[in-house]
Amino acid sequence: MAYPYENLRLDKGMYRQTGQSFTQTLEKEDPSELYRGTALEGLDAFQRQLKRFDIHVKGAASDPVEKFFRTADSAVLFPEYVARAVRQGMEDENLLPSITAAVTRFDGMDYRPVTAQAGGDSKRLRRVDEGAAIPSTTVKVQSSLIKLHKRGRMLVASYEAVRFQKLDLFSVTLRQIGAYIARQQLEDAIEVLLNGDGNDNPAQVHTPAQAGQLSYDDLVDFWSKFEPYEMNTLLVGNDVMVKMLKLPEFQNPLTGLNFQGTGKLATPLGAKLLRTGAMPAGTLIGLDQRFALEMVQGSDVMIEYDKLIDRQLERAAITVISGYAKLFGAASQALKL
Repeated sequence: MAYPYENLRLDKGMYRQTGQSFTQTLEKEDPSELYRGTALEGLDAFQRQLKRFDIHVKGAASDPVEKFFRTADSAVLFPEYVARAVRQGMEDENLLPSITAAVTRFDGMDYRPVTAQAGGDSKRLRRVDEGAAIPSTTVKVQSSLIKLHKRGRMLVASYEAVRFQKLDLFSVTLRQIGAYIARQQLEDAIEVLLNGDGNDNPAQVHTPAQAGQLSYDDLVDFWSKFEPYEMNTLLVGNDVMVKMLKLPEFQNPLTGLNFQGTGKLATPLGAKLLRTGAMPAGTLIGLDQRFALEMVQGSDVMIEYDKLIDRQLERAAITVISGYAKLFGAASQALKL
């Protein structure tokens, strides 16, 4: 039985479809629904094309990079392979899903966020007497625009330098590029959490009882500042992480056993503890992940496909466009030692 994927014509124009990724364009031409109940079930349209050209990108039997360039059709697949490897590296190192309340797709470079006053009478559902007006909460746009930033890396290599390189090993380099991009995006998010998004909404900063020191009492006091929100996430750098681990309250046998076995620390305050080198020294950010930060995504991973296909690598930019907006100011606060 002949399948559509075996005779699908591939060209660079499939990367230029407005509002669609390369894989989505492939899926439109070769729907996965056609393969239900067959040996190809579970593969997406791109993976079926790899099978068509017998290209193995993983494992000890992975093919060299030159396998993509043996035909004009198979060469069209190379930018998507690069994008997927970079995306995997971003996902492996990505803390953003743990600190963002929402992700907004936006086609542009300037975005105007919305906000609403939290706490107090504006959020309290009071009893309404007959004929009385129902209290309202006003959602309004912010006065300042959020500027989206392009973050990326330049992939510099000649085809001759990598043509015999195994794809499995080449993917390691691409995943590292993805990890770098994710780190840069996280630094942008932390900057907005601390200093605001330009709409006069920096984080409220608290200090411990003894400057430069951290005690469990300080953490409890910090936790109490979040009403009506819930401090369910803590962002810390390595220096603050060390101080926290040395607190007697964090040396509970069950807490220590979990940390030693999994590398994850469940704090006595019930918050998820995230360590990252992107945090400024001596600073701890607490936030209610449900309400604190909006990620505005201008683009997914973008690859200069013309250069990768026609010039066979040389120099090709790998970029993403994103920005961040604070949703409710009191949902994220900082503790500076």
